[in-house]
Amino acid sequence: MSILAWVIVGIIAGWLAKMVIPGEGPGGVLGDLVIGVVGAIAGGWIFNAFGHPGATGVNIGSIVVAFVGAVVVLWLMRQITGTRGARLA
Repeated sequence: MSILAWVIVGIIAGWLAKMVIPGEGPGGVLGDLVIGVVGAIAGGWIFNAFGHPGATGVNIGSIVVAFVGAVVVLWLMRQITGTRGARLA
């Protein structure tokens, strides 16, 4: 995939992952991008382990792969750092 494709898929996947896992994200659009791109790599690895293709371009399949990976990465990040969901005051 091209750099632009990674950026587009990363932003979408990172944003979707932050919608699924509540709490404060790692830093706006740039944080979404980083979580999404790392998630696309992790998702590609996870899907390849089960015999399915990873992220292949800007398409629904790649966004799903990146989203699954981004959710896993975001969840692991919050487990390691101890960050919890947003609390109501």
